[in-house]
Amino acid sequence: MNPTLVYSDDKTYTDYIFFMEARMLTIGTLSKKTGTKVQTIRYYEQIGLMPEPGRTEGGQRRYDNAQLDRLSFIRHSRQLGFSLDAIRELLDLSDHPNRPCDEADAIARRQLKQVEQRMARLKALRTELKRMVHECSGGRTADCRVLEVLRDHSECLTEHDEIGA
Repeated sequence: MNPTLVYSDDKTYTDYIFFMEARMLTIGTLSKKTGTKVQTIRYYEQIGLMPEPGRTEGGQRRYDNAQLDRLSFIRHSRQLGFSLDAIRELLDLSDHPNRPCDEADAIARRQLKQVEQRMARLKALRTELKRMVHECSGGRTADCRVLEVLRDHSECLTEHDEIGA
């Protein structure tokens, strides 16, 4: 049930304002609900990913459900590895629901490609590290295969520095 705002009755207006403020979230509550640090929320506001929140008479930030949803969207996008620029593009698309989703699909495909490149690089690193550890005899550091390979990149069997670059 939504309260009715009647300007001719100061008490009704005051009750409405109190009701609306009670439904608004503090930055701490927003932080807890989304798992986002307060400092990060402020940063997102500074760079324009989050709109400037309303404030109480005492200057405290207050957030509504739309801002909670937006921050949840940003947080989930970050968890999936999207860059802030990509998130900005996705938010713009989300703010215009009648636009075709081709652009969102292209952004997601670009992110998928980057993840696959990172995975290939990590796989090559894993292979090289496993080989280094396996070849180490556990003797003195003067004869340590791990240190030898780290000292001389030509000892590596994979071109892990080139993969995904």
